[in-house]
Amino acid sequence: MRHILGIDIGTTGARALLVSDNGHVTASASAEYPLLIPRPNWAEQEPQAWWGSTVSAIRNCLDKACSITNQKIEVIAIGLSGQMHGSVFLDKHGEVIRPAILWNDQRTESQCHEITETVGFSRLIELTYNRALAGFTAPKILWLRQNEPEAYAQVAKILLPKDYIRYKMTGTFATEVSDASGTLLFNVAKRRWSTEMLQALDMSRQLVPDCFESTDISGYLIKESANALGLTVGTPVVGGGGDQAAGAVGNRIIRRGLASCVIGTSGVIFWHLDEPTFDPAGRLHSFCHAVPGKWHLMGVTLSAGGALRWFRDTLCLSEITEAILRGVDPYDIIIQEATSVSPGSEGLIFLPYLAGERTPHADANARGAFLGLSLRHTKAHMTNAVLEGVTLSLKDCLELGRELGVNTSRICLSGGGARSLYWQQLVADILGTEVVRMGIDEGPAYGAAILAAVGAGLYSSVEEACDKFIRVADSRSPVSTRSQLYRRFYGSVYQPLYNTLKDFFDRDAAFVKDTLKEA
Repeated sequence: MRHILGIDIGTTGARALLVSDNGHVTASASAEYPLLIPRPNWAEQEPQAWWGSTVSAIRNCLDKACSITNQKIEVIAIGLSGQMHGSVFLDKHGEVIRPAILWNDQRTESQCHEITETVGFSRLIELTYNRALAGFTAPKILWLRQNEPEAYAQVAKILLPKDYIRYKMTGTFATEVSDASGTLLFNVAKRRWSTEMLQALDMSRQLVPDCFESTDISGYLIKESANALGLTVGTPVVGGGGDQAAGAVGNRIIRRGLASCVIGTSGVIFWHLDEPTFDPAGRLHSFCHAVPGKWHLMGVTLSAGGALRWFRDTLCLSEITEAILRGVDPYDIIIQEATSVSPGSEGLIFLPYLAGERTPHADANARGAFLGLSLRHTKAHMTNAVLEGVTLSLKDCLELGRELGVNTSRICLSGGGARSLYWQQLVADILGTEVVRMGIDEGPAYGAAILAAVGAGLYSSVEEACDKFIRVADSRSPVSTRSQLYRRFYGSVYQPLYNTLKDFFDRDAAFVKDTLKEA
């Protein structure tokens, strides 16, 4: 039975998805790996752990598929997706030099200022369509050059997370346009590496890999990797996509006027564009889409589902214990408690800036906060405030798109947070728009599989494959009274808070740096 294999190298684990040539998901498997936080504001992972988990996930997925179908599984192409912006530093032998610095790492604030001063803000936007942000790749490279010069002296190639897996599979150094767009070294409008940016930052073109469109074949499985994965030597590996672009393909966000909202570790509002468009203030990201010849705008909340996970792990031990005893997901218990709380959580507000923030504030020093706590409030109020705070932050993103004239009357909702019926309705009420969910919600791995199906020649275009594979399953409309209340709550209470607290965030960050120096 012919299948396409979609792989997603996420922040918490690797996911493998076997999809038949008619779009049916036959089997899936995941394998986790740890997130390393060696210092405040840092976030790292071992690329070798990605590869080990990828091998485990693929083998488990193949075993499941064989058990389900009682047939030998023929994988005709592989598509890759993964967390964006992370920096994998390799030496001349292709060996990892140090742990990868991830998208949610915030150590590079000074390097962002340096890039902006060197290039000029307007010129930077003109060249890359984006501003310098701590999560992006180029500031990480400067940080390594300035702070770990011995390591930097060994660097021969810099890869993004999914592209390290490509290298392990194929032995080739390659990336594709959607992921390369988030490096700050890429000319988004022209869909190629920016010679101007590389020269301005004194970086060799040889440091970055060749760049393909997302449906192009970028390499073929080599013998050693094929044996490790249980696959056939010579299986083609296509370009794939950064997690958000691949996820958008998996949600059929492939035509003008379509948008999505993803609630994963981070939260994203994503708009499809037929032409390259950018925010002159750099508040929204402007990247190449995984659909050849198309682009997208994106607003990012760094801690979305990640904020709820932090709340679960930090404050919900009793709910975790109950969930284990009942054999259910702890999130089901935690969110159920929030359903009894009225809109606005009786004045309790949560700011979700646990790892700094991108949209709209682009502030690595921003921090999370509960405000308005009183003796009246319970853990249920706090849970509801977390859900509301994350969703209000996503509304920040949506309003910027509307400001730029990029409108949509309907948003496709996906990601782990979207599995909650309560959170689905909350998104509809706070964003004030119809929310739909597709019949298949398998995330970026499914989009990667679609891209691989096109690369393998099963379909002539991404649009054709998506129309064949994906249908709307259900929808939710905003409740008028709740939506009006949240509109007022957003404008008068939530939205002004960041500016009120910005000076505090900066002073607090300076204090933390001073204490680290003293330690």
